[in-house]
Amino acid sequence: MAKVNIALDAELVVEVMVLAGIGSPQDAVEAVVRDYIARGHRTEARAVSRDEPHRTGRIVPPEPQQG
Repeated sequence: MAKVNIALDAELVVEVMVLAGIGSPQDAVEAVVRDYIARGHRTEARAVSRDEPHRTGRIVPPEPQQG
């Protein structure tokens, strides 16, 4: 995998390290980015349009009730 070097504000990185409980600045920021991407994928998976069953021919199970 290709690597990218990014300059970030030190206070921001320290805040991420404290909140993530990770001692390495690079590992802490990487964990936050990976979590952000995973959350986006989970949101995409849940945000199925109403016409999805008609478009794909598959029945989509109902979402469980929250709360």
